[in-house]
Amino acid sequence: MKSFGFLSFGHYAIGNQPGPDARDTLHQAIDLAVAADELGVNGAYFRVHHFAPQNASPMPLLGAIAGKTRHIEVGTGVIDMRYENPLYLAEEAAALELIADGRMALGVSRGSPEPAEKGWEAFGYSAEQDNGADMARSKWETFLAAIDGYGMAKAAEAGKQYPNMYHPGTPLPIFPQAPNLRKHMWWGAGSHTTAEQAARDGVNLMSSTLVSEADGSTLGEVQAEQIRRYRATWQEAGHDWTPRVSVSRSIFPIVSEKDRQMFGLQASDRDQIGSLGEGVPVTFGRSYAAEPDVLIEQLKADPAVMAADSLMLTIPNQMGVEVNLSILQNFAEHVAPALGWISAKEGLTTGHELS
Repeated sequence: MKSFGFLSFGHYAIGNQPGPDARDTLHQAIDLAVAADELGVNGAYFRVHHFAPQNASPMPLLGAIAGKTRHIEVGTGVIDMRYENPLYLAEEAAALELIADGRMALGVSRGSPEPAEKGWEAFGYSAEQDNGADMARSKWETFLAAIDGYGMAKAAEAGKQYPNMYHPGTPLPIFPQAPNLRKHMWWGAGSHTTAEQAARDGVNLMSSTLVSEADGSTLGEVQAEQIRRYRATWQEAGHDWTPRVSVSRSIFPIVSEKDRQMFGLQASDRDQIGSLGEGVPVTFGRSYAAEPDVLIEQLKADPAVMAADSLMLTIPNQMGVEVNLSILQNFAEHVAPALGWISAKEGLTTGHELS
């Protein structure tokens, strides 16, 4: 099956800038997710950035959406592990998984460059590497052990416990525990190497909105190779379940003159090569904006879109619920069926629910 959802960067205005403020942005995200759920869209996913007027603490938002919807999957793309306490995140992830009744796809990664210089240090964390990759990896391993139920602390001596629940020295897991939580975790990979590591770790793959390979290949070609390597490594690792892979794209179906006026100039015919300030060239994806029949052929020619299980549509969240719901509805009605999409509601009734 194929699924699709929306990915919101959660931008909001501050000071005298025009646009929705933080409160408006959060409430609009909930309203959009509820409307998308009724439409049959499979997922509502949110970027996480710190020290910026964007989404930063996703759990309250995801919990609110899960509580007001029935079918749609809620998740992130992605949580920056450099800023996280792995055990607290494990508790939050398990609680969200239980609240959402399994409708969760929590994407995490080392994280992208942030506005702050080593902002994770302000959160109380230090790293050996300047980009924090070593610390993120260590926290990720601790997080996986915690959600798998391993003991993360030892019970106190007799007389020091309140109440005396455990034999002294007993290994204590975090609570709550959620069955199969690892199957709902995703690693946001920006390179072939990290995609292969995600497969060895036994989690789903969320291919990044940009990739660190910049050899002249298109984003779709690079990601298709990333997906191929991920799935091959998964088979070699011998995991006993089938993972999911997602990619994201900026896609604007044009089905009216209003759509053309708003999005007609968004189309680009090629990807971009740039840098995020760490000395590594990266490939950014193009934006698609065309009539549905043209979009269908363009997306069928994108090897990563066709290889992935889930497609995330990056949306201009500042434009409000009505505009973004129109984008999702146009895609759901005029494009997605030709790509093999099964809606969230249809999937539940036919036994193809996301897992």
